[in-house]
Amino acid sequence: MRYFSLLLVGLAMTPLQLLAQADTSAVDDAEAAIVKSDLQTARVKLDGYLKVSPNDARALFDAAYVADAENRTDDAVALYRRATIAEPKSFRAHISLGLLLARINKPDEARPELIAATTLDPGDLGVEMKARAWRALAAIDSPGRPGGDAATASNDLAAALKISAETPDDTLLAAELAEATGDRDAAEAAYHRALKKEPDSAAAFAGLAHLLIQQKKYPEAEQLLHDALAKSPDDPALNAQYAAVLTAEDKAEALPVLEKLYAAHPDDAAITRMLEQVYATAGDYENSDKLCVKLLHIAPNDAVVLVDHGQNLVHLLKYSEAFTAFQKASQIDPNNGDAWNGLAFTASRTQQPLITIDALTKRAALLPETPATLFLRATAYDTLHDKKNAISAYKQFLTAAAGKFPDQEWQAKQRLAFLAK
Repeated sequence: MRYFSLLLVGLAMTPLQLLAQADTSAVDDAEAAIVKSDLQTARVKLDGYLKVSPNDARALFDAAYVADAENRTDDAVALYRRATIAEPKSFRAHISLGLLLARINKPDEARPELIAATTLDPGDLGVEMKARAWRALAAIDSPGRPGGDAATASNDLAAALKISAETPDDTLLAAELAEATGDRDAAEAAYHRALKKEPDSAAAFAGLAHLLIQQKKYPEAEQLLHDALAKSPDDPALNAQYAAVLTAEDKAEALPVLEKLYAAHPDDAAITRMLEQVYATAGDYENSDKLCVKLLHIAPNDAVVLVDHGQNLVHLLKYSEAFTAFQKASQIDPNNGDAWNGLAFTASRTQQPLITIDALTKRAALLPETPATLFLRATAYDTLHDKKNAISAYKQFLTAAAGKFPDQEWQAKQRLAFLAK
């Protein structure tokens, strides 16, 4: 008898602990409070109960739910994890943890929890909740996510559709996945199906327009977007696409559309960039350059914007400033042929023939020669009194020009006659 008593030493529970194990009324009360949205009462009761029953899966899940509802995300994650450990086959704990991790952008941690949920019995929650786990996996595995794969995401979505009806969001995802795999016909069919279900779906309109724009079916895209904007006039994605289509069609209507869009979203870099380009196309180099300066303030090492900045400055006859912009762009991105082209031209304008020749040489490794580059090369060699190379370049220019540049051709012939003496 004494030996048996010794075995119980250290295992004995206090009366409070015994009461907690036997009586779960605190959890019942907490759940009643949750139903009434009285989260504070629920939290207090659950915290007290978990002090004496720290491994109670039901209480852990409820506490996690309360923490999530109160935006105590870290606490919610930790409590859901404890709930899955306390009851490894708890569908609701695994799916809740997986969905929460997906929501806070931790896909690598969310995936195993969601996969676990797909293997478990959802019980009274029903197969719709299991389908939700598959849908969450499809979103995580979609190509738009780092490490995403369209085929895997398609399989996830197919698994969801085997046990539940297709939703409008499913249809849109199916369209995006078909587009990602290059199946434009399936993508177009899915977008049309989505619009049949939801005729005002801006996302479906945008997706279908994107397909048409990719195929350069601009008139069709323009009409589609015109109709879509009649239903959603302030949708930024639709307006941006509409402006892009009008720009591609060289229609003047692109400018007011973009100006309106920019006024509503002045900090959107993509919209600012589009408006900057349309201003330049319209010959408004001053306003275009103001937007270039704004973009470069945010991203000073954007070589493409630096090139646009340089080109605007050339049109504004600010050659020295343009030279600096092109020089920086060529250093940042040595594979940008337009940067070398601009550098060669502005170096010529600022009387730097050696830099002109070097820039033209580097450009030639990326882009084919043109009559303009050949003429620049010839005049640079001429300035350096490199008679042999100047004669060769002038002759190459005359062959390439073929009567299309009369002023420069006359000058080249005059210089050849002089150099031949």
